[in-house]
Amino acid sequence: MHQLMRGPARISARLVTGLLCLMLAACAPTPTPQTAPYRTANAPIWSNAQFDPGRIVGQWRQSAAFGPVGGCSAGGADIGGDASALTISARLCLSGQDVQLSGPMPGTGPGRFRVDGQEWWVIWVDTDYRTLAIGTPSGAFGFILNRGGALPPDRFRAAREIFDFNGYDTRFLQAF
Repeated sequence: MHQLMRGPARISARLVTGLLCLMLAACAPTPTPQTAPYRTANAPIWSNAQFDPGRIVGQWRQSAAFGPVGGCSAGGADIGGDASALTISARLCLSGQDVQLSGPMPGTGPGRFRVDGQEWWVIWVDTDYRTLAIGTPSGAFGFILNRGGALPPDRFRAAREIFDFNGYDTRFLQAF
């Protein structure tokens, strides 16, 4: 029937069809920030098997985290002790909330720690131990720690790719 219409009737049919498509598109759900988890539930996640815990002792600055925009500001961590008995004192922005941490950081496997009852996995570290990407199997949070100044774009990109590889939705990774 559409082909039989000519002139103004054909234009009106196209207009109505276009308006219907726009109205349907407006009803489609848009991505909204997740509160948790930030990674796909069944996605595989790996910790860094070559990780050397003794090399992370020192001060770290939080450079990015998963969470809502403007949820909180960048934090930092002071990791002390030695490879066999690490400790942490930190204020971090995790899932948009300021979190204070202090206490032991026992290893639970290669590149894996238990911090304040949560499993933290080092999913990436650059070869010079300047940048750490830390995720959780639950996907409740993830973040990037960096030593010294600002996180260079190449290391941010590498950490982001590793988060993506480990099932994280990097749309929610916010740089500070």
